[in-house]
Amino acid sequence: MRKLHISTLDQDSTNNLSAPMTVFWQQGLFASFTGIAGINIHYALFIHPDDTTPSLVLVPGRSESYLKYQELAFDLYQKGFNIFIIDHRGQGLSERLIANKHKGYVVKFQHYIDDLKYFIDHIVAKNSTSKPYILAHSMGGAIATRFMQDSPDSVRAAVIASPMLGFNSGSIPSPIATGLIKIKLTLNRMFSVHPWYFIGQQGFSTVSFSKNKLTHSAPRYQNFSDLYQQNKSIQLGGVTCHWLAQSIGAQKEIFAKINQLKTPILVLQAGKDTVVCQQAQNKFCQQLHALQPQSCPDGVPIRFDDAYHELFFEIDDYRDIAIQRSLAWFKQHS
Repeated sequence: MRKLHISTLDQDSTNNLSAPMTVFWQQGLFASFTGIAGINIHYALFIHPDDTTPSLVLVPGRSESYLKYQELAFDLYQKGFNIFIIDHRGQGLSERLIANKHKGYVVKFQHYIDDLKYFIDHIVAKNSTSKPYILAHSMGGAIATRFMQDSPDSVRAAVIASPMLGFNSGSIPSPIATGLIKIKLTLNRMFSVHPWYFIGQQGFSTVSFSKNKLTHSAPRYQNFSDLYQQNKSIQLGGVTCHWLAQSIGAQKEIFAKINQLKTPILVLQAGKDTVVCQQAQNKFCQQLHALQPQSCPDGVPIRFDDAYHELFFEIDDYRDIAIQRSLAWFKQHS
């Protein structure tokens, strides 16, 4: 039996919220459970009094914490959902896995999936009367997709936004980038017991709004930048060679097991995304729609031409439509 731990809200995390959102956040339950290998996994939940309310699981991206999702959780709660958010192992408020807490690392990508399964099977199910929906971002999209392959009957419908189905290697061809990762990982294993950062990666640092490639919204960018400065425990730096190798393996597994997906899935794509690979998203939708016509309407993602990677933290012109399309998808599969 895994242990559950109830915790209290860090009041500092509400500093930049409006009064209604602050009241909402203070009514949440913040707790943790013991995941694979004894790692402490934190989560947040917000439950309506009506026990027939549908449940929505938010699955964050790499380096994120549920603390970052306060505005989105508030908005979706107002739309009539119980909200559940998990902090993945090695990031957010969950336990880190190596001594250098700024290094992005996971022993096995499958552990992310195992944590999500426990969260949905035991925490979400305990507070729900029906199967939940999933709304996942970036790395969370890869985790959620692998979860739905392993547990095809656990979710009503899912939206994966800017999903990490492949990496954007920029001007470096993908095979060369993959080769560099293998070489660096081999050298790492030969010369050190500590995971190395991949080329160009480093500890946590702030990026000015003018140089960011995550959102066009200055207020939202400032809010989550302030959040990370005020809550140093959630700070995370770049990725290690080992994390990249594990993630690439998971991406390959997603395509290898695509026929195991039975959940209706909608993909949201950011047109100016420089973090993840849009071609991989297009390929995923094409293949999935051919196998499961209820997923990826017309075999393509819903595209937001000029949006950056973080659609739910973008300017309202993109964010509002992303939320509307997600809610319509959930309603379609209610």
